[in-house]
Amino acid sequence: MRGPETSRPGGLGPGIFVGVMGPSGAGKDTLIALARSSLAGRADVVFVRRVVTRPSDESEDHLSTTPEAFVRSAALGAFALSWHAHGHDYGLPVEIDGDIRAGRVVVANISRDVAMLARVRYQDARLVHVTAPPDVLAARRAARHRASEAMETGASRIERVAVQVGLTPQDVEIVNGGARETAAAELVAFLTALLDGRQSGRACGGFAERA
Repeated sequence: MRGPETSRPGGLGPGIFVGVMGPSGAGKDTLIALARSSLAGRADVVFVRRVVTRPSDESEDHLSTTPEAFVRSAALGAFALSWHAHGHDYGLPVEIDGDIRAGRVVVANISRDVAMLARVRYQDARLVHVTAPPDVLAARRAARHRASEAMETGASRIERVAVQVGLTPQDVEIVNGGARETAAAELVAFLTALLDGRQSGRACGGFAERA
C-alpha cells in the first residue's frame, strides 16, 4: 500500500508511522485501545504511550510527567515528535525510531500540528483522521469536563484539519459516531492491511507498547 503520496526517501524507514488525529471528543484513545487489543497477537506493530504533562485518567493511557521534566527530556532528544496543546506538552518517545528502522508499524495519537513533521521524519507516514458528528463531539467533551478547551465547532475543526494536513488517498478518515466497536474495526482493518503489506519474512521483535 505504499505510494508516492507517503513515501519520502529522506526519512526513517522502512517501517510505517501511523498518526491518529482528530478533534477532542472523537474517541481516538478508545479506538487505539480497542485496536491494540485486537492486534495483540501481532509481532510487527507498536502502540505508543505518549508522555504528557498531566495525570492519566480512564480515557487516556499515557505516561505523566512535570513540565520541567518534559523540557529537560526534550533538550536531551528524548522525543521523536513533541507538541504543545490545551496547556500541556505531549511527546512520543524517540525509541519508536528504532521500531521504524526494524520495519514495524508504529501507531500513535498525535496532534494535527505535527502531522507534516511526521511525514518528513518518516519515509512512510499515514494519517488516520478520527471524527464524529458535531453534537456527539460536544457531548463527549462535556462529559470529559474539557470546559477550558477552546469551544470551536466540530465541523470547523474537521474542515481545518483536512486543509492543514492534506489527507492523501492512502490516509483514512473514520467517523466514530455510533458503536465504538464499528469504528475500531475500521482502524483495525486499515492497520491490518498495512501489516499484511509488509515484506514477508522481515525480522520483528515481540509485540510491544512503547513507554
